[in-house]
Amino acid sequence: MAETEYWRYFRQIKQNWDAIAKPLDSLGKFETILAKIGAVQKTIYPKLQKSAVLVFCADNGIVEEGISQSDKSVTRICAENIAQGKTAVGIMARRSATDIIAVDIGIDSDDVLSGVLSRKVRKGTRNFLKESAMTEAETEKAINIGMNLVRDCKSQGYDILCVGEMGIGNTTTSAAVAALLFGKSAAELAGRGAGLSDEGLRRKISVIQKAVEKYAVFSCEPLKVLSAVGGFDIAGMAGAFLGAKKYGVPVILDGVISLVSALVAERIEKGVIDFLIPSHKSREPAAEFIMQELKIDAVLDAGMALGEGSGAVLMLGILQTIADVYENSVPFSASGVGQYKRFGL
Repeated sequence: MAETEYWRYFRQIKQNWDAIAKPLDSLGKFETILAKIGAVQKTIYPKLQKSAVLVFCADNGIVEEGISQSDKSVTRICAENIAQGKTAVGIMARRSATDIIAVDIGIDSDDVLSGVLSRKVRKGTRNFLKESAMTEAETEKAINIGMNLVRDCKSQGYDILCVGEMGIGNTTTSAAVAALLFGKSAAELAGRGAGLSDEGLRRKISVIQKAVEKYAVFSCEPLKVLSAVGGFDIAGMAGAFLGAKKYGVPVILDGVISLVSALVAERIEKGVIDFLIPSHKSREPAAEFIMQELKIDAVLDAGMALGEGSGAVLMLGILQTIADVYENSVPFSASGVGQYKRFGL
């Protein structure tokens, strides 16, 4: 999409906001976000009616190192529960009439999972302390799966997408990716994930730091970093974000793991971030660093760390309400109130 076209829609929507009978900019960040969605969709009436959340599910070989409270069997169980709408994201999705598309992109199981879309690249990644988590061919395949899912959703008439993930150990893989891309220590970026003890956090930091030192030579090459210490879920989401730009579909980010994927996608192809919508500020330490680099602000700051796409779907529900305000509010011209003006701009 040409930048001039993007900004033409963006500015028109901002002007339309100014014509609504309310104080200028009084809905704050929401006015800008809705303008961004319209710019991506190339319309002055942003569409949020038909939506889906893509939940990328995969296992991580690094779990062998005891960096999580749970073992890998939990990923398979949770993936089925997500697909069947039994988890938090399913309850939220019903509120916003959002379809759930749970994707097996790398679960370590041969089972046919009820309701889960099978796009398995491999049964889990390798233990990255011993060898690279993925081959570059596997990484590229996972990225292409994410891109193609966005393409398919657009062809099916979806207006907007959310992303999420499920995979035991993926706060470790995402922190490792972020540490390598930023050139920072594991201690600066690793958090407690699903609730590690102090001892568990120390073990997690030690594992990540060893990986940072092992793969430091790749730090300027996002695809190699992703292959070395990432996961199929991270690669799939990065592909979805690249697909957002390629196919002109707005995608709402979730927590820190999706932010790491967005960082990877933006490092691969500049301008991807213009097609992504922030939702919430994860309590994982890496989130702050990534949002600063990508120049995005989270609207929701509630210390969330649930995953599954829950923050993205929660944000979607709010945006649907904001879109109703944008389309249905009385304009100044019909309100009996004089048009507010901007001064000094």
